Amino acid sequence: MIHSPRIKGGMMSNLYWLSETQMERLRPYFPKSHGVPRVDDRRVLSGIVCINRNGLRWRDAPRE
Repeated sequence: MIHSPRIKGGMMSNLYWLSETQMERLRPYFPKSHGVPRVDDRRVLSGIVCINRNGLRWRDAPRE
């Protein structure tokens, strides 16, 4: 299940975040970090959901 938009600074965000339980289920499928710092996986997945839902290109996705 994808959570509804969060309110940030009085404005509603169009980003959708997976719950911690959902992230735990997906973690075994994330690539291993071989000495390179990992990016925020939750942020990346939120971007993928946003792009798929809105039919955007990566460059048109919100910075968050």
